[in-house]
Amino acid sequence: MKQQTTTERGRITARVSLSIQEKLQEAADLTGATLNQFVVQTALERAEQLIERETSISLTRKDAAMLFTMLQQPSPPNSVLAKASERYKNEVESGILNTQPGSTT
Repeated sequence: MKQQTTTERGRITARVSLSIQEKLQEAADLTGATLNQFVVQTALERAEQLIERETSISLTRKDAAMLFTMLQQPSPPNSVLAKASERYKNEVESGILNTQPGSTT
């Protein structure tokens, strides 16, 4: 007996003017897709581009080289950072701060 697999599906509907529908249909016809296939594929491609652009950081070669240099040769901490680091160390050692996973303090 065959085992059936089901995929949950969502539905997207859009109301557009007739001129927009005709333009989308023309583009779909040129690609050999149905109107629905064309709209979904085009929207998906655009969504992937947008997500990639908004969730990644791009650096020039110069910027990347500067970042790597800063990571490999960090500047010594200034007095404010040194004091904060010392205060953090003391709070952890005294139990004021709990650094265990799942801790809320």
